[in-house]
Amino acid sequence: MLMAALLPLASLAQNLEDCPVVQIDTDSGTIKIALYNETPLHRDNFLKLVKEGFYDGLLFHRVISNFMIQTGDSLSRHAEPGKELGDGAYETYKIPAEIRFPQIFHRRGTVAAAREGDAENPERMSSMCQFYIVWGKKLSNNMMDDVEERIARNTGNIISFPKELREVYMRVGGTPHLDGQYTVFGEVLEGMDVVDRIQWAETDDNARPLKDIHIIRATVLKDLHQQ
Repeated sequence: MLMAALLPLASLAQNLEDCPVVQIDTDSGTIKIALYNETPLHRDNFLKLVKEGFYDGLLFHRVISNFMIQTGDSLSRHAEPGKELGDGAYETYKIPAEIRFPQIFHRRGTVAAAREGDAENPERMSSMCQFYIVWGKKLSNNMMDDVEERIARNTGNIISFPKELREVYMRVGGTPHLDGQYTVFGEVLEGMDVVDRIQWAETDDNARPLKDIHIIRATVLKDLHQQ
């Protein structure tokens, strides 16, 4: 894979001013997300679901501290306490992968699509609705070396980390072991304090928070593609 020139670290997308923005109101606070134009299939699908009210009332059903928070399972809306969620039983389609590494990568605050594993899904197509927001750790040089070796095995040696990208993971944090394998399609503009609170929630053995954390509503604040 050819290495594209890295973009300014303040943003992974070409120009956030041209990106649609979605607001997610939760019972832990508000998160605003910009959707990348570099991943148009995921952008348009997410906007469609938000406008339909798909995410209203859903839970953050999988939360792992120092890693990520995940939502989007429609079965979570009326789930009984303790029920395991996230198997995607209701999902009726998948989204083709739009992996844009190294231009877009899993640094802290990015938004990415969940998916089935490689054995069932070798094309790494995304879930129609489930997504996660990255928290992750700040990594050392040695940790990045280990991640790079693991990624090389998982991607057939087509992924490597430029020096500038390694420095972002060391300074900002993230989940580099997911790079090249999952589609990152947005980033948090406001509300990382909310993501931080959610990622520390006490959970059961399936990583579901013991106290439900709801999306009250999701709203499209800006959709330049319809203007």
